[in-house]
Amino acid sequence: MLNIRTDAVRSSADGRLTTRELKTGKTRRLRLPVELQQRALALAGKVYIFEHRLDWRKHRTRQAVFKDIKRIAKAFRIKPNVAPHTARKVWAVDEYHRTGDLKRVQRLLNHSSEAVTMIYAMADQLTDRRTSPAASRRGGLK
Repeated sequence: MLNIRTDAVRSSADGRLTTRELKTGKTRRLRLPVELQQRALALAGKVYIFEHRLDWRKHRTRQAVFKDIKRIAKAFRIKPNVAPHTARKVWAVDEYHRTGDLKRVQRLLNHSSEAVTMIYAMADQLTDRRTSPAASRRGGLK
């Protein structure tokens, strides 16, 4: 998402975009609802929607977003380990519980493997097992 160009969003009448994931190199098609498209353009930089803090010719880095999230969590005194990836996992759990459709969650997360998606979709149960009193008596999950 960080490498989405302002002109691509501006020129897309229906909000449909194609982007390449920086981490995996996978191509991804997405659609921005009109309201989100307008809000993004209102805050966009000259070249990228998410402009680098120091150089407008570059997009914001994932490391900078990570630091932003950590800073916000600290300001709001949020104790658990919060990171951008946390939101992805929480969304996957919610979507899986809402629909019960693992293939849908896999497609939306752009995962190649159903096994990886299952780990995301079941993250809440894994966390519950780790933090339950019975797990702590047994020494937790290894």
